[in-house]
Amino acid sequence: MDSKLKEIIEILTLKGKFISTMESCTGGGVANAITNIEGASEVLKFSAVTYSNEYKIKMGVRAEVIDKYSVYSDETAKEMSRNIAIFANANYGVGITGKLNRLDKNNLYGEDNRVFISIYDRDEDKYYEKDVVVDKASRKENKDVVINLIADELLKIL
Repeated sequence: MDSKLKEIIEILTLKGKFISTMESCTGGGVANAITNIEGASEVLKFSAVTYSNEYKIKMGVRAEVIDKYSVYSDETAKEMSRNIAIFANANYGVGITGKLNRLDKNNLYGEDNRVFISIYDRDEDKYYEKDVVVDKASRKENKDVVINLIADELLKIL
């Protein structure tokens, strides 16, 4: 995965572009993986871990979207990706929400172990969406699957 992230950082740097993330179930794992690579500070503008609905809303996700579609939805992931790109003045925003190996008493709706990913290209005003059902035994392994998938998608987009 490091080689993919290194390539992403190199491409963004060459293009003079920036990326930001708003993560929920990955808990900052994408931002962490990016910052493990030399040169990340040239392209990563800002990242937020919005584990609760309250902070998703404070970061611009409309409460109506969460109420209508659930916090675990493509629609919420799209709001996360767009709002983080705008907030950080980044070219690309990554939004991730989903359930990993746990019951959420605050959000009873939504399929277990399903993760919704949205990458927003602010320059083109275009969303790239993906969802995945993860099946690993541990949260860490499931996070790694999601982070690797995001790296693959970013390489396709860039």
